[in-house]
Amino acid sequence: MAAVLVLRRSPRPALETVAKVLAVAACYYVAGRLGLLGRLVVEGAVVTPVWPPTGVAVAALLLFGVRVWPGIALGSFLVILTLTAPQLTTVLTVAGNTAAPLLSYVLLRRVGFRLDVSRLRDGLNLVFLGGLGAMLVSATMGVAPQVWTGSLESGRFWTVWLAWWVGDAMGVLVVTPLLLVLFLGAARRFPRRHWPEAVCLALATLGLVPLEVLSRMSLLFLVFPLLIWAALRFELAGSMLCALAASVATTYAANTRQGAFSGLTGVEIMVKLQAFNGATALTALLLSTVVAEQRATRRSVQRACRELAEVLEHLAAGEDPTEPSDKAPPDTG
Repeated sequence: MAAVLVLRRSPRPALETVAKVLAVAACYYVAGRLGLLGRLVVEGAVVTPVWPPTGVAVAALLLFGVRVWPGIALGSFLVILTLTAPQLTTVLTVAGNTAAPLLSYVLLRRVGFRLDVSRLRDGLNLVFLGGLGAMLVSATMGVAPQVWTGSLESGRFWTVWLAWWVGDAMGVLVVTPLLLVLFLGAARRFPRRHWPEAVCLALATLGLVPLEVLSRMSLLFLVFPLLIWAALRFELAGSMLCALAASVATTYAANTRQGAFSGLTGVEIMVKLQAFNGATALTALLLSTVVAEQRATRRSVQRACRELAEVLEHLAAGEDPTEPSDKAPPDTG
């Protein structure tokens, strides 16, 4: 009598997917609440110079796959509920906030994007495809419905659209590579002898950046030596943390209209803040990828030189380097 086997699918994969979706939604919501702390009012609309949830969304898709997209939509909806009551435009905004990271994910996968962002091409693809390119969708679907419903004047469309677009793109440029590096544990690659230098860099960043951004002498350019130091010595992990600290400090100065942002209009503050954040993010991201790529190339050359030296040693000894060196001795018995 043949035995009949009933195969049942294990519920574990489904439970893992649900857990990941809920975790993405929670992270998106928390990142959104943190991003709203630095919100500015431009032409009567609330915008953020850096919108961290877009970086969280793109990183989640790259790490866990397209299955976690409902978490992005849920997190976006929850963030909007904290600002206003649900409306027809809310559906379009949530759709745009979900579609833009999905487009970013598809474009990056198409060009062979590496999660460790260890090549210059990875940094460029993240900037122009994952950030500036894909976030056109979220900015358009977020601002256009407000014009259609009359809540935003048509003459203010481009100002608000530009602020929305740059804020979403900055979230990808600053937050996504940092989350990828932390998740993959790239910071553990550095030997212990570098940690004292890392502490000095952290203290210098925490001590100098607030002074630079809050000074009335407009000393924002002094942040870039710290970014270069971080990128050269600690690659992406150090440079993006330094860029994030500079962005947080400048956003605070812009909200309180202190330092380089005193006496400026709302539009001028947004333009100056986004220009600074964009310059710091591009410098940190692209310079660190160049350093990582050069170090990887050097390690490959060193490994090839060692292999070539071993081959030459075998040839000098009259041995065939393609044969195993531990041959069994002949049987003389």
